Amino acid sequence: MTVREFDTRLSQTIECLSDPSTYDVVCHEHRLGEPLPSIIKLQKVIDMVREILFPGYFGSTSLRPNTTRHYMGVYVDELYELLSREILAGMCFECQDGNADKLKKHNTKAKEIAVSFIEYLPEIRSKLVADVNAIFLNDPAARNLGEVIFCYPGIRAITNYRMAHKLLELEVPLIPRFISEMAHSETGIDIHPRAQIGENFTIDHGTGVVIGSTSIIGNNVKIYQGVTLGAKSFPLDEDGNPIKGIPRHPIVEDDVVIYSGATILGRITIGKGSVIGGNVWVTQNIPPHSKIVQSRPKEHTFTDGLGI
Repeated sequence: MTVREFDTRLSQTIECLSDPSTYDVVCHEHRLGEPLPSIIKLQKVIDMVREILFPGYFGSTSLRPNTTRHYMGVYVDELYELLSREILAGMCFECQDGNADKLKKHNTKAKEIAVSFIEYLPEIRSKLVADVNAIFLNDPAARNLGEVIFCYPGIRAITNYRMAHKLLELEVPLIPRFISEMAHSETGIDIHPRAQIGENFTIDHGTGVVIGSTSIIGNNVKIYQGVTLGAKSFPLDEDGNPIKGIPRHPIVEDDVVIYSGATILGRITIGKGSVIGGNVWVTQNIPPHSKIVQSRPKEHTFTDGLGI
């Protein structure tokens, strides 16, 4: 095949890929000067928040009393600038007002939200300290609290979740999903930022955990790897499409333990103090203080294969 023939084939492919009719359904019309959300910048935001919340564990923050305030001031100032720009990018991206000057329309609001989020960081830290302590107390393999903060994927995923959930409460578009999915990629733990999770939350091991968007989890709940809090079915509208926004995930009350591989589906309630065994399938309400386990297999008589 000649060089001209290669060029012709590539040119035809370029024309096909450039045809707006092939991507107009998912196309984002971006105007020059408007920021776009950046995974790289959001990763820096996450890293900075982790460093602020757990000084001395991430980054290079000094814990000497005479320098801690200096480090915090520098990080908070930088976080404010980074986060407000990413919030603005998310607001511009989802803004449907094609005639508006999106930068001017959303700039002040983005800065206000960034300040509100930063003001909430002490409460996020308080909740995460309780989560770290719960994980430590619930896992005999954990040698100290520092090991939990440094090494446990559960606390990393919960940190991202608590950040993303607050941003969602502050009505930030798109960015909360970015943050939760970045934790998903890092840890294998998938927590929708809209889920409601109480205090002293423990995720042990964690790989394969899925917590759906309308899930409600109480205090002192512990779940293991492979647990799914999902939807059993999706009510359809008159056009046959799933209806969005309705509660369809489980409610898990206080002091519940859910062991590995359990699948809990639908808008059902797992009562306070219950224990859900491994690899069970739950689709109906469970009363408080219940214990749900797999049924034991029936006894069988085995032979040595010779019919004796």
